[in-house]
Amino acid sequence: MKALIDRLYKERTLSKEDFGLLLTHCTPENSEYLFQLAQSVSKKYFGNRIYVRGLIEFTNYCRNDCYYCGIRRGNSRAQRYRLTKEEILSCCENGYELGFRTFVLQGGEDPFYTDEDIAGLVSSIKKSYPDCAVTLSIGEKSREAYQKYFEAGADRYLLRHETANAAHYGKLHPQNQTLQNRMECLWQLKEIGYQVGTGFMVGSPFQTVENLAEDLLFIRQLQPAMVGIGPYIPHHDTPFADQPAGSLELTLFLIGILRLMLPNALIPATTALGTIHPNGREKGILAGANVVMPNLSPVKVRKKYELYDNKICTGEEAAECRFCLQNRMESIGYRIVVDRGDFCPVNLND
Repeated sequence: MKALIDRLYKERTLSKEDFGLLLTHCTPENSEYLFQLAQSVSKKYFGNRIYVRGLIEFTNYCRNDCYYCGIRRGNSRAQRYRLTKEEILSCCENGYELGFRTFVLQGGEDPFYTDEDIAGLVSSIKKSYPDCAVTLSIGEKSREAYQKYFEAGADRYLLRHETANAAHYGKLHPQNQTLQNRMECLWQLKEIGYQVGTGFMVGSPFQTVENLAEDLLFIRQLQPAMVGIGPYIPHHDTPFADQPAGSLELTLFLIGILRLMLPNALIPATTALGTIHPNGREKGILAGANVVMPNLSPVKVRKKYELYDNKICTGEEAAECRFCLQNRMESIGYRIVVDRGDFCPVNLND
């Protein structure tokens, strides 16, 4: 397997069959070798710098009914909320004082906020904090909407594809949600000029090794600026409540693979990683990740944005999250920097 890892390191891709073979050999020995290479690549492009994104979860209303998600439309037990523009801007003010230079506005697909509302919100943030980046993560919209947000100043857009296999996608979502539309949104975002992020859950129900290989090949084709992956974690009020959680080891292995595939990409050590293991985010950094996303949302709503069970950091103030993560990163030899942390295209043949 080391020969396959070496080939991935040199060529930045493998065949579907070879990706599948590599993923079935996620052993401690192979992982250690992969992580050594992934760390060396990450340090080549980023040194020991870790970028922070201030996450603002501004609505947990959603028009969709994804079978795995705790804020799905069909979950009548979810305690719904929406933040006002003033509350969102207050989160940004707090975050800016703490050294955040990227704000991530994340929410369910909530029709309450019009395209004009979102564009106005983006414009207000950019006017108040011109040295900051704004990332949107609000799902599938029209091309016109994406263009409007971009012209208002949005820099990045996160839209996980969740799975690159249409049959698998159909097992995770109702019929009115299609992989084709998801993919079209991603390509439109890239054409408009966003720094685009995608990703998938590791160990989602019905997922196969072949599906994961297809995910990697799609990501190789898309060449996103950001890739966010995390282990699937069930939520008690969804149709998948009894499904097993995804594997920490396989998630880390995939982070290492992604770092070799996309040497200069922005790859977060996700909250889901920290949820399934006390040191999950540190392990993610040591596997090749280079971004962490502390929560800037008001404490009063954090427990309500429950995509999955037992989510961490729901009771901490923003400053606690920020400095806790800073200490965690320093404990493994990395440092959080005050920086927008933009994606920088480079000559990968260097």
